[in-house]
Amino acid sequence: MTCPKRQLGIAQLSLVTTAPPELVTIAAQAGFDFIGARVRPVTASERAYDLQPGSPMLKETLSRMRDTGVTVRDIEFLLLDGSEQREAWLQMMAAGQALGASTVTIACSDPDTARFADNLARMTEDGKGFGIVPTLEPISYQMVHSIPDSASLARAAGCQIVVDALHLNRFGGTFEELNASRDLVPLLQLCDGPARRPEDRDGLVRESRSERGIPGEGEFDLAGLVAAFPADLPVSVESPSDRRVASLGELGWARTLKAGADAVLAAADLLQTAGTR
Repeated sequence: MTCPKRQLGIAQLSLVTTAPPELVTIAAQAGFDFIGARVRPVTASERAYDLQPGSPMLKETLSRMRDTGVTVRDIEFLLLDGSEQREAWLQMMAAGQALGASTVTIACSDPDTARFADNLARMTEDGKGFGIVPTLEPISYQMVHSIPDSASLARAAGCQIVVDALHLNRFGGTFEELNASRDLVPLLQLCDGPARRPEDRDGLVRESRSERGIPGEGEFDLAGLVAAFPADLPVSVESPSDRRVASLGELGWARTLKAGADAVLAAADLLQTAGTR
């Protein structure tokens, strides 16, 4: 029996200062199948990428996608904080639909769980008109920071969750928790790092946004994580490193991440094969 081909992508955060059209080209040159596109900046210091319908950047991104065969699978990122953000997510979904994406990544900083649940349900309902499903990412330094909590909220809203290797390790998620929520996960995000968690929130934020490791170089059980999911589940490499991008360049960093991810996926395939014997 032929195993289904696993799609491998590169997340925008891995090259956050690289505009989406250039990211498509770099992804193709490095051998990735898809990218994640950041259609809304996360911090005030980030460059905003205008990918709204009709924009020149959207036109250029779509042109490069056609030329290379690289697709956009997911868009990001909205932190639901309890304020009125519907216009923001509608604009994101319009961009995502134009790019052919199927999911939009969100996280929760709202201390009012009931209000967040209501907003997540509203967002999920709105997404149906765009073919976009919200994916809730449990993040170690945000209000929703566990697999069980994110899965419960996602099931109630009718949406999905994203599993990020860094945050999974930092909040102490288990494979048992993942197994109970596998049906909700459309995408895994890979990076690596030391087993020891940063000592405070500032350290967690800094690690998450600026200095993650190449898949396979650290102490995370990435092969085990990948093997815990179906063999055709898409995987995206989300591993920013300001230091190494400066040293290797954008394409060099992308190729380094691709090589690391390929080795992890090969190890995961061996684990899955051994488990079926």
